[in-house]
Amino acid sequence: MADPATYRPAPGAIPEAPGVYRFRDPGGRVIYVGKAKSLRQRLNSYFADFASLHPRTQTMLTTASGVDWTVVGTEVEALQLEYSWIKEFDPRFNVKYRDDKSYPYLAVTMGEEFPRVQVLRGAKRKGTRYFGPYSHAWAIRETVDLLLRVFPVRTCSAGVFRRAGQIGRPCLLGYIDKCSAPCVGRVTPEEHRALAEDFCDFMAGNTGRFIKRLERAMREAAAVEEYERAARLRDDIQALQRALEKQTVVLGDDTDCDVIALAEDALEAAVQVFYVRGGRIRGQRGWVVDKVEDATPGDLVEHFLLQMYGEAAIPREILVAAAPPDADALAELLSEQRGAKVDLRVPQRGDKKSLMETVERNAKESLAQHKLRRASDLTTRSRALQEIADALGLDQAPLRVECYDVSHTQGTDVVASMVVFEDGLARKSEYRRFSIKNAEGDVASIHEVISRRFKRYLEERSATGELGAETAPEPAEADGGDGGPGAAGGAVEGAGADPRTGLPIDPDTGRPRKFAYPPNLVVVDGGPAQAAAAQRALDELGVDDVAVCGLAKRLEEVWLPGDDQPVILPRSSEGLYLLQRVRDEAHRFAIAYHRSKRSRAVKESALDEVPGLGPARRQALLRHFGSLKRLREAGADEIREVPGIGPATAEAIVAALSGAGDAGRKRDADREKAVSD
Repeated sequence: MADPATYRPAPGAIPEAPGVYRFRDPGGRVIYVGKAKSLRQRLNSYFADFASLHPRTQTMLTTASGVDWTVVGTEVEALQLEYSWIKEFDPRFNVKYRDDKSYPYLAVTMGEEFPRVQVLRGAKRKGTRYFGPYSHAWAIRETVDLLLRVFPVRTCSAGVFRRAGQIGRPCLLGYIDKCSAPCVGRVTPEEHRALAEDFCDFMAGNTGRFIKRLERAMREAAAVEEYERAARLRDDIQALQRALEKQTVVLGDDTDCDVIALAEDALEAAVQVFYVRGGRIRGQRGWVVDKVEDATPGDLVEHFLLQMYGEAAIPREILVAAAPPDADALAELLSEQRGAKVDLRVPQRGDKKSLMETVERNAKESLAQHKLRRASDLTTRSRALQEIADALGLDQAPLRVECYDVSHTQGTDVVASMVVFEDGLARKSEYRRFSIKNAEGDVASIHEVISRRFKRYLEERSATGELGAETAPEPAEADGGDGGPGAAGGAVEGAGADPRTGLPIDPDTGRPRKFAYPPNLVVVDGGPAQAAAAQRALDELGVDDVAVCGLAKRLEEVWLPGDDQPVILPRSSEGLYLLQRVRDEAHRFAIAYHRSKRSRAVKESALDEVPGLGPARRQALLRHFGSLKRLREAGADEIREVPGIGPATAEAIVAALSGAGDAGRKRDADREKAVSD
């Protein structure tokens, strides 16, 4: 592990001009490439205060053994050189996007003498025109089947094509007029190529002229009483229209753009792209990326655009969810590559904003599905648990992990959550919620909830007299038992424990008690203070067989009680991924409980000032009308229909709700906004 001070450039040696820099490891391999408007300012930030850097950046600096740079004239040149170096050196610490699945394309092999229409995946081939990508291969085949009526292009493989030419008989598609049968000479190579070019033009969005041409031919055939030919042309027109209907219209007919949105967490990001051509969604594609560097949404968008459009065709408009830091320079670079102006912007309103929201929802779903696939793999879960055990110094993998989080609004309505993961999977039936009694800050709340949980555990354990089968009487031998106190059945009944798990049994439900099963590891959402509070609570109760750690959100650091430095798990660690997933689930569960509690408080707050109206009658009013808004709109006669509400009280309620006026409504709106936030 290198010390960054050993290879720090001399003061004043770094130019202030824009440029691109490279960090290299001891073997000379490039491990990170970056660009900067001012090389001196950017590189000095790496060496000024090592402790304040992001852990991933610290790892990169300690892995490197040197840095060099190249000065360029403009920011556009810096973008070009950065992309070239990333493509050439494939640095391990740069963001790399990878497909979240293999997407199929509709391909037309224009490089062959007789072009062929087919479905292709993977790397693009020279001389082939591609359309898509599509979500499913069957969607391509349905479209092709409709278009072959009008554009009977060859779809067979080279072997089938060669065999048909040898025997002088076309395949089935040739007989049903869905192939022009160039294999047997029904059309010349020039005529077949013209069909393929028309097919490509239609797929590229130039649809109007083909439909108009067919309509004109249909009318001409009908005029000379060639009704069978007119009927075939009519069917061809309907086939083209059905093919167009399969592609959703979302924008104006002349709109060609790519819509790019992302969803991210602290460790990963998912990107979704919708391809809009001629105002219709022609396809979509997704990528996922490990965030190996500390990147903002704008940085992720910039990296993605450079990688995606390095080889792909560039549309005239690109809509992104977040503006890149050098948006103008990036737009200029893309315009140079395209040979025409490229509009790069963030949509603010209208249909394009709505479409962006749809793409964002797809990105979130893609990230969730990626996490689900990763979490459902047994080998991955086992490796994650073992990595956690190794990092925290545990004797064995923590098969049961409990995580705690606290949620509140400026110190009010403080609640806490407990989520449980067993063998790396969520056990939602074991989740618990807590209302904090002594709200004196997050640290005190963590101490309280840990104390309450393990106090219940100790009480339920002592209620049986023993903990499980370890101290229960040994069962009698199979051939000598007489059903007395020494028999297995008598032992279980006396100990009040589950004979299979050894856990204390609740006599009312016949199930293990709620807090009877202790965890191997307690995770708290927070840093060293929260971890110390949890450990102090366990020490006060005499619980010494449960490990504790804290997971801080900002830098994803793992803190052990009493340690001055955090445990930094490797960025690619499955253990860190599992801890983060557990922490995020605890945070979600706590937020949900806090919002429900705040919602109830907001509903009842407007009725607090009504004299003589207690909690029971407030609840009865809300149940009767369904919401505070409907209650405010009701008259005194309607309110009197609620049991327990007399004429005087009804008038007081109407006066309280209407007399508050705009101020009261504003207060309620502010409170409900606080709940949603």
